[in-house]
Amino acid sequence: MTTKTYKKSKLTLFGMIAFFVLVAMLMQVAILVYEYICGWTDDKLLIAVLILILIFILSSFCVIFDYLRRKIMVDRPVSKILDATEKIAAGNFDTRIEIEHTHDRYTEFDVIAENLNILAAELGKSEVLKNDFISNVSHEMKTPLAIIGNYANALADPELDEETREKYAATLMSASDRLSRLITDILRLNKLQNQEIKPEISNFNLSDTLAECILEFESKIEEKGIELECELSDVFVSSSSSLLEIVFSNLISNAVKFTETGGRISVKLAEADGRAIVSVSDSGCGMSREVGMRIFEKFYQGDTSHSREGNGLGLPLVKKVIDILGGEISVTSEVGKGSTFTVVIKK
Repeated sequence: MTTKTYKKSKLTLFGMIAFFVLVAMLMQVAILVYEYICGWTDDKLLIAVLILILIFILSSFCVIFDYLRRKIMVDRPVSKILDATEKIAAGNFDTRIEIEHTHDRYTEFDVIAENLNILAAELGKSEVLKNDFISNVSHEMKTPLAIIGNYANALADPELDEETREKYAATLMSASDRLSRLITDILRLNKLQNQEIKPEISNFNLSDTLAECILEFESKIEEKGIELECELSDVFVSSSSSLLEIVFSNLISNAVKFTETGGRISVKLAEADGRAIVSVSDSGCGMSREVGMRIFEKFYQGDTSHSREGNGLGLPLVKKVIDILGGEISVTSEVGKGSTFTVVIKK
């Protein structure tokens, strides 16, 4: 039995006892008055009339007592709760119900009020997140759209030489790709959050999936002269290969992005305690503990110097996929010494 259930039972028992005591007292009063009347007169008609009057008075007392009890203990808290729910339904998530009793004397209405306060607070957070999301999406889309518009106008100049035209066209393609990645990531994240993407579970060799993800970035790794270290054991897992590709592609992409020319990246896959453990390490700029605590937030980018290379949705997407698959992800990092992301997947 929970604490709140116990308090509810205790209050119900108290109410039953109080009602029993009240009825017993009224019956006692009726008996005493009846004995008094019988000792005062032998007129049966008069006795019957007086008893009827007594019953009416005692009944009226019970009705008045019950009315006041309901007014104080039921109608007033219900009215406060209804007023609060109307405000919350209208979008006022700052609404809070004042709880009159201390926690150890909570009534059922106090529990409802507390739950409504929690609900309003959570809805308020969701509203802030929604507004921030819309604001961030607008901001992220504005830059590539401005680039596309400006360079499209520049390309319309008939006097442009071929070299400049090719340069402008390349810039247009880059901005278009950035916008396409942003929209793709938003749609993916939205579908995952709304559970529209169901993981297709199969048994496969995780090292093959990792190897394919690494090969995607082979040209970029060679271009930056990055030393790549791979230790991939054959580990078979029962999971979603397509969703895990999203995870590893994002982690490797970030490692390449934040590792300077001539740096080092390490990708390792091992098995321990019946679980697959994947680590992606880099010798890049690293991050502070404060930044590390926020990297899975939508649109958050701790290192703004690389903001043009991403949109701040990669790691939130990774976290959502890991949560769906029932895995774990953690990060250890030190400023100036690189970062290591560790993913644990149930076999």
